[in-house]
Amino acid sequence: MKLTLKIWRQDGPRARGELKTYAVDDISEDMSFLEMLDVLNERLNAKGEEPIAFDSDCREGICGMCGLMISGEAHGPEKTTTCQLHMRSFRDGETITVEPWRADAFPIIRDLVVDRSAFDRIIQAGGFISVNTGAAPEANAAPVPKPHADRAFMAAECIGCGACVAACPNASGMLFMGAKVTHLGELPQGQPERAKRVQAMVATHDGAGFGGCTNIGECSHACPKGIPLDVISQLNSDLRKSASGRF
Repeated sequence: MKLTLKIWRQDGPRARGELKTYAVDDISEDMSFLEMLDVLNERLNAKGEEPIAFDSDCREGICGMCGLMISGEAHGPEKTTTCQLHMRSFRDGETITVEPWRADAFPIIRDLVVDRSAFDRIIQAGGFISVNTGAAPEANAAPVPKPHADRAFMAAECIGCGACVAACPNASGMLFMGAKVTHLGELPQGQPERAKRVQAMVATHDGAGFGGCTNIGECSHACPKGIPLDVISQLNSDLRKSASGRF
């Protein structure tokens, strides 16, 4: 395959960025998108040019580090992570625009790399269970109804990649936060801190500069793990109950 890539280049958080055009050829349709960027970087290195900075880690669709806007779509044209997106999803001769996530809460560090530590701060605010339960209990000592267990597992699939924020016109992180609140809220271990959790996480979310949810649904559509929109409804319900003391 031969491709034309328009890639966002930015030397640092305060530097002026721009799209630069690169031509690549001999690209196998079986390469992942990140492998294609690796090939481009090898060629840039060979010419003495600065390689393109981008995030990646597991390259197995698990860690969520690889988020990119590809031709205006979070993670690209397929419902998967960027590292699991293959070049066969594109046409020979196609022009592809590659940009970082665009959100005030995710400032650009360099090129395609953004600072997603705002998600870490939301988790630090309440995405955990700190109840002292002593030694590890026997696995079947706290029965969990199967619908609750299934929903908790579904919400726990969120990998925190940030595609929901990048896809949302308001740059809202409500789908991410809703998944974390739903995951713990469906389990008996998450009940003692449920009210405190949702209040602290929402306050941290809003303070980090994320926008509010207006139920457009682009977040769920872009989510590579298929987290449904109704986790936001559960988040809002928990927030209302915590404010009224009904938990």
